[in-house]
Amino acid sequence: MGVMDAVLAIDAGNSKTDVCVVSADGELLASARGGPFRPHVLGAAAAFASVEPAVSEALSRAGSVSVRHVAACLANADLPVEHEALEAAIAATGWAPAHEVVNDTFALLRAGTDAGRGVAVVCGAGINCTGLLPDGTTVRFAAVGHISGDWGGGGHLWQEAMWWAARGEDGRGPATALQAALPDHFGLASMAELIAAVHLGALTEEQSMAMTPLLFDVAAAGDPVAVGVVRRQASEVVALAATAIRRLGVLDEPIDVLLGGGVLTAGHALLTDEITRLLASAAPLAAARVVEAPPIVGAALLGLDRIEAADGAHERLRESFRVPAL
Repeated sequence: MGVMDAVLAIDAGNSKTDVCVVSADGELLASARGGPFRPHVLGAAAAFASVEPAVSEALSRAGSVSVRHVAACLANADLPVEHEALEAAIAATGWAPAHEVVNDTFALLRAGTDAGRGVAVVCGAGINCTGLLPDGTTVRFAAVGHISGDWGGGGHLWQEAMWWAARGEDGRGPATALQAALPDHFGLASMAELIAAVHLGALTEEQSMAMTPLLFDVAAAGDPVAVGVVRRQASEVVALAATAIRRLGVLDEPIDVLLGGGVLTAGHALLTDEITRLLASAAPLAAARVVEAPPIVGAALLGLDRIEAADGAHERLRESFRVPAL
């Protein structure tokens, strides 16, 4: 068998990086997983070096291929200066003669639609949103955290849960079931012990993130404080989506709002129901849905788009990942 033309797709997030090699006709040849992608901490070149083992593994397993294009959908690719640094760093890797760097919201958007039209909201460790029209009109947000007006995501919600639980325990706020649920999870007796464990580093940030799903469990059981936090998260998702729709100028037209990221794909009924309710008021013609395909599918589809893959390649790719056709 001769050398096959292929696309290298990368979906790099705050907690993990997925890599796959796809043939030009849409066959999934190999995949691999690496660690977090944090160019804002390590620098662009070092961030790509950190995921290079996963790229090498996928390319090795793919066999004899000629990678024509790298489609890199990256978390923490938010500001123009960050894009420039990442573009230079990925070019220096030599993985392919052509490449494209976009924010990871574009992977969700491409995985969820073939129309080049929609709004994507990612709520994973952080929160971000992108809107796109077929003529290339794009809406973006800075999405660098609290200083750019953001609220929510798993990396924020566990701290919000602790904030309310701490105030409930010391009397500055209302009592909440979070006071017991959070320390109990780590075998601790009180919020005071949990606060000390987090502050002194006995619990890592990764371990602390386990408090985010606990927050949703407590909310599902009806705790008013936890319910309020979940509803706030829903309002932030809708604020992003509705603002993107308004800035695209399509508030009076039907448009898909594509939801992704660990917080939004976890199936929390209170969160999804509240998003549906609030979106119906803010953008009545918009329709929200959770994207079933993993973001790496979107990255690979973008790669196939760029090499003008043959008819049927996109459908074959979705079949390779066992995700339904759109």
